[in-house]
Amino acid sequence: MKSDYLTSKPAFYALFVFSLPIIIGNLFQQLYTMVDSAVVGRFVGEQALAAVGASYSLTVVFICVAIGGGVGSSVIVSKYFGARNFSAMKTAVSTAFLTFLGISVFLGAVGIVINRPLLVLLRTPSDALDMALVYLRIYFLGLPFLFMYNVISSMFNAIGNSRIPLLFLIFSSVLNVVLDFLFVAVFKTGVAGAAWATLIAQGLSCVLSFAVFMRTLGKFKDSEDGVSAAEETSDGAVLMSGGASFCDGKLSRGSYRKFRFFDGRELSSMAKIAIPSISQQSTVSIGMMLVQSVVNSFGSEALAGYSAFSRIASIAIVPMAALNNSMSSYTAQNIGAGKPERVVKGYRAANLMVAFFAVTLCLCIEFFYRLLISLFTGDGGSETALRTGQAALRFEGFFYCWIGFKMACDGLLRGAGDMKVFTLANLINLSIRVVVSVVCAPRFGIEWVWYSVPMGWFMNFVISFAEYRTGNWKKRL
Repeated sequence: MKSDYLTSKPAFYALFVFSLPIIIGNLFQQLYTMVDSAVVGRFVGEQALAAVGASYSLTVVFICVAIGGGVGSSVIVSKYFGARNFSAMKTAVSTAFLTFLGISVFLGAVGIVINRPLLVLLRTPSDALDMALVYLRIYFLGLPFLFMYNVISSMFNAIGNSRIPLLFLIFSSVLNVVLDFLFVAVFKTGVAGAAWATLIAQGLSCVLSFAVFMRTLGKFKDSEDGVSAAEETSDGAVLMSGGASFCDGKLSRGSYRKFRFFDGRELSSMAKIAIPSISQQSTVSIGMMLVQSVVNSFGSEALAGYSAFSRIASIAIVPMAALNNSMSSYTAQNIGAGKPERVVKGYRAANLMVAFFAVTLCLCIEFFYRLLISLFTGDGGSETALRTGQAALRFEGFFYCWIGFKMACDGLLRGAGDMKVFTLANLINLSIRVVVSVVCAPRFGIEWVWYSVPMGWFMNFVISFAEYRTGNWKKRL
């Protein structure tokens, strides 16, 4: 299949083909985080499961910075790719790599220094604190690998190739699972073994995927006069020469730039998309840390159950998150190719996929919620852990349609560069979840932590969809 299929094939087909490898890949990525929890919960103990769960709420902050930056930067790369300005595209890629490598090294060092104060601030149970510290220190050593791996995956998606990231995610996930069992179950290294397994798997996958991406990038050539005079897409359409560049956030044709390893203008263009995306992702994850602190106050048994639920929930929303990223790349490429009418068709197709995934997830959870939670807690899990995990999972299972609809709409707005409403909607989503959890859970019970989730999703969708209906996002073209 040609690399321009997102701009030439029927919308449903293009999104499905693009999304499927991302869904499968993200499932494998979530698999090893789930295995981390399940292995330490079964072979080390319930306190170890609580420790990994407490660590997860903190590591998510850094993961979200990497994902937000990668996805935000990939919007610019997608637009250059859609316009066939390959020199500008390569400059944007190189600028993104250098920028996020520096950020990841800095954040890794900060994380090693402040991990204990943060865990104490989050009211991590005392019987899980030391193990959580061990896990986090090793995790932060591998933060540059995590960052670069996510950015490279986003860049592959930006050029319409979601299959290669899938292969590396499968490789990384399988290696992580094997090392988890080897280090924790066989060598009895505890939570440290789970952390080292993740670092080694992600590090090796990062290095290999970077090598493959650079080789792939070398295949895109500009002519001596700039962008090639004309390129024919798979449906016979012709993309004219001249390329594209960004000025004040808008795409303009006819301004070719030579390749540079680092370009401040490109960084500025990417920042307009990446910073709101990072802010949204980071703010949400910080809000989730506040919610985590509420859960922590209920003790390590409740925390263990909630951690099990969180791992399963993170897998359940993988199809929705994949559609979010797919809509961003799809929208950006079609804008770059001058085909905004395809964006609306893609959005309708994405919502049909959301409906299918939501119904399927709800049915699976209602039939298997007991089995799913017991995979983490084992046969000796406490009644509190089991009850907490099962109650949260069953309730949230009825509302996955809302996160799917909101992510599809958010992806469109981000791909179009309409970041103000996108950011506002997600901040309101977060505020509802944090306020309801902090105010109601201590008074009325831990159940209000998960009651707040669909409330936030619904309001996020209403705001984003209202912006979509106005058509203001088209003015960002």
